[in-house]
Amino acid sequence: MRIALIQPEIPQNVGAILRLSVCLGVNVDLIGPMGFVLSNKRLKRAGMDYIDLARITHFDSLEHFLRDNKGRLLLFTTQGDVGAYDFTFAEGDVLAFGSESMGAPALAHSSAAARLALPMCEGARSLNLATAAALALGEALRQTGGLPA
Repeated sequence: MRIALIQPEIPQNVGAILRLSVCLGVNVDLIGPMGFVLSNKRLKRAGMDYIDLARITHFDSLEHFLRDNKGRLLLFTTQGDVGAYDFTFAEGDVLAFGSESMGAPALAHSSAAARLALPMCEGARSLNLATAAALALGEALRQTGGLPA
């Protein structure tokens, strides 16, 4: 199981997701271009000392990521066709999330094995990126028996 962040823009979100990844034992793919540099102090503040423990793979572009990706790409999007809690996850899945302001590019949508939506009340536009990643990862790991003891 992996988390892929496609062109993230807000360092605090990435820091929180890196901390989440360490706590739940998954790798993170950071796909550029990103809206900040990894030495950003807001990223470090949100990720605390967990950032040094995170297993991160960097990709310059979505094309490079797609070329090297071996897992089933699952795109979480407000335009999802299937509810995340109605979907069956498998070991090796890659949980992908687009940028905070623009979402995922068309190539991510067309390359995804599934486009999943997280439940929200009517009228809500979107969840915070780190919150969405936590909900998605928690359910995926629960289903596959991958949650830490």
